[in-house]
Amino acid sequence: MINKTVIILITIFQLIISCSDEKLEKKGFSVTNGDNAGITKNKETDKDTLEFRTRPRNVLLTKFPEHRLTPIFKVNLDKKTKKYFTGSVSFHSNYDDNEKKGNNWNGNFMPGFEAIYGYNMVNVSHYNTETKKKNNFFKKPVLIKTLYYPAYSNDTLNFKPVIRNYYMVSVYDEDTNKDKYIDVNDLRRFYLFNLNGKMIKELIPKNYSVMNSEFDNEKDYMYIFAREDKNENGKMDDKEEIHIFWIDLKNPENNGRVY
Repeated sequence: MINKTVIILITIFQLIISCSDEKLEKKGFSVTNGDNAGITKNKETDKDTLEFRTRPRNVLLTKFPEHRLTPIFKVNLDKKTKKYFTGSVSFHSNYDDNEKKGNNWNGNFMPGFEAIYGYNMVNVSHYNTETKKKNNFFKKPVLIKTLYYPAYSNDTLNFKPVIRNYYMVSVYDEDTNKDKYIDVNDLRRFYLFNLNGKMIKELIPKNYSVMNSEFDNEKDYMYIFAREDKNENGKMDDKEEIHIFWIDLKNPENNGRVY
């Protein structure tokens, strides 16, 4: 098992060694036949299948000992050096807490949640240490922006312990703008998963693209800013309206729109 400090040091080292001054390939992946990535036709099922090389990185400790997560990254080719590399795990941090008010988030993005990101993270593997079974969050590769999972640390909010029993994932999972790539130019979705890594529901309507979020420590709410794809062109346009959705982190299925 690897803790957060070790992962950060590994990340810095890999960025120095792997990235150098070389320009990285475009974040995301092609959905047409191409260099070690793309949608290919499965002759047996006659269905499109995303196929490219992937590698696991790290084992993430959740608050629950029987639930462990492994981020999966796309194997990328540096076209200048002809060398292969993968992204690595990085943590979102937030030190805007106040222990005098009974808030101790241990540097996590929100109380009870650790949040990770990484270059070309394309899936998350869940493993149950009791049943010895594993499963992926997504049936096919996606481009994950942020994974929120129950923090291993002992976090408090308003003097009360905070333990989350679910996951949330911000993700690009469809070529919405029809440019033959799944990348950051597509609409970004937001999903809720249970502890076993099974999708429960979309937290933000599908015709929106998630932009950013804020935390309300009084209500224990998460506010999501999202732009509505009013013209249905599958991408964010500056002239389209921004709405704000709320999610009750005590029970994320309790949610709605505040603006």
